[in-house]
Amino acid sequence: MKTDVHTLAPSQTVQDVLDLFEDNRIRHAPVVEDGKVVGVVTERDLKDALPSRFSVSPKINAYEMKVSEIMTKNPITGHPMDFVEETALTFYDQKIGCLPVVSHEKLVGFLTETDLLYKYIELTGAHQPGSHIEIRVPNRSGVLYEVSKVFYNHKVNVLSVLVYPDKQNNANKVLVFRIQTMNPLAIIDDLQKEGFDVLWPNTPQMDK
Repeated sequence: MKTDVHTLAPSQTVQDVLDLFEDNRIRHAPVVEDGKVVGVVTERDLKDALPSRFSVSPKINAYEMKVSEIMTKNPITGHPMDFVEETALTFYDQKIGCLPVVSHEKLVGFLTETDLLYKYIELTGAHQPGSHIEIRVPNRSGVLYEVSKVFYNHKVNVLSVLVYPDKQNNANKVLVFRIQTMNPLAIIDDLQKEGFDVLWPNTPQMDK
């Protein structure tokens, strides 16, 4: 979460929101009163409040409207100890683009969709040079250790591993590795020798 948060007060105006968003290149902001989160304002709220350039009868004094008139009141909030995956589920289920983070009824941070996306990139190691390998394995205890031994024998660092269900067969699961090498061909060959089904990469020259 971001801890240096740009906030608004309910008594500020739409013009204040516009200035804050443009000056700081942001699209969401929490609305705080007496230290407590009472709402959020988004870029969509701002666009809805402002007159359209195509409007025949533009709204009068739209820029003087109060934040309290356009904000989403009583927004969903998170806690600093919430897990990233649970927070991502909240974003998805509630169809929200931002989340004030509150502790002891006080604003302590702010999360946006962009923050969550970058955290996913970090967790998967996608921002580091490496190779992507997908393997179908039996859904049984110890199989992750068996696959990891192949990487260990090649002295290759594992940047991340994700586990997915196999949609075609519940008896299997799919392991997705990102490893710190740009040439995984020898590793793939050994994985196949150990009997693992390498789904990706699977180029014609790798097929036996």
